[in-house]
Parts: sequence; C-alpha cells; structure tokens
Amino acid sequence: MAHYNKFNKIEMEILRDGEVIGYNYYFFKKDSDNTTVTNQLKFTVKLLGATIFEVESYGEEKYYKDKLISFNSKTRQNKKDKYVELKLNKKENNYNIRGSSYIGSASIENVVGNWWSHKILQTRSQISPISGSIKEQVVTFIGKEKIKLYGKIHEVEHFKLTSRDMSIPKDKRLNFDIWFDKKNALILKVAYSRMGNWEYRVKKFE
Repeated sequence: MAHYNKFNKIEMEILRDGEVIGYNYYFFKKDSDNTTVTNQLKFTVKLLGATIFEVESYGEEKYYKDKLISFNSKTRQNKKDKYVELKLNKKENNYNIRGSSYIGSASIENVVGNWWSHKILQTRSQISPISGSIKEQVVTFIGKEKIKLYGKIHEVEHFKLTSRDMSIPKDKRLNFDIWFDKKNALILKVAYSRMGNWEYRVKKFE
C-alpha cells in the first residue's frame, strides 16, 4: 500500500465506442497503518434513447499495512442487486466471502478486481468486486509503449489479462488490455470488447 500513500483520489472516465458514458472514482483515506479505499462506479448504455444496460456500484476496501482485511460492495445492475461481503479470517489465514455469486473461502493470494491497484497484474486469480466470484487469470507482458491521454504522452507497460480457462462462456471470460504507468504505480488505461469497445481512462489523480 506504500505505493498509494501519495494518492487521495483517482478519477477514471468510462467510454463505450468513444463516447463517455460514466465514471469510476477511487478515494483513499489513510490513518497510520490503516488505509480505506472507496470505489464509486456508474455508467449507462443507451440505444435510440432507451437504456439497455445500467450499473451503479459502491465498494469499500480496508487494509492494514499491505493486507486486505475486509471488502464490501453493493451494486445495482439492470435493476438486479448484487453484493460482496469479504472478511479476513486470521485463524485460517484466508478470506471468508459471502457474495451474490459465491459463498465460501478464498486464498489470501487473491486480489479484489478493481483498477486502482497494480497488484491485479501480479496475481493468479481475482475476486469479482461485484459478485464475489473467483476468477483465475493469466497476465502477459506485451511491451513498452507510449500512449496519449487528455493531451499528455505517457510511457507505459502494456499487459494482456485473460482467463486461465478459455472454455468458459465468452461473456464470463476475462479479456483486458491494460496500460500501466510504472513511475506512478498507476493503471492508466483498460480496454476490452463486449457489446462495443470499452475503455477506462485515468483523467485525473491527486
């Protein structure tokens, strides 16, 4: 978490087919060795003026030093409620998860699948921040690149993040391109294709 002590807020815009449709904000609150990261996400996809896909979510991650001790989220997706309640079980040294898609335990090697943390590029599996399901993944380094965001040129490392099991349905697979700013320990851009071409872009951080 030391990499993120300098951050108070990270603001990401969500785009679909080049149009801004929502936002993903992360807020950091530090108190000695304790860090709380809150996540606010909202986007709406419309077709011919009618809403066809809508998500609004709020989550809270709590860390003691580098260790995740709890995560809670509530999400409204197309009028359906989803949730995650995760707690560190110190005795068993694992996570207890109660989510809308998974109830059970998980290894502490898992990372909550939010875009503020570059740890998502260093783990073999992630926990869905919306439903609590566990997804095994493969991260591949593509190369060093330069990208332009909001008029600025950034030197970044390009990674590909995919599901380990490619036999699962396409709409359940992980398939992301991720551009990482090593200097700031910050994921600057995420892109994927699913009912259009999507991008999450860091517009501002402080």
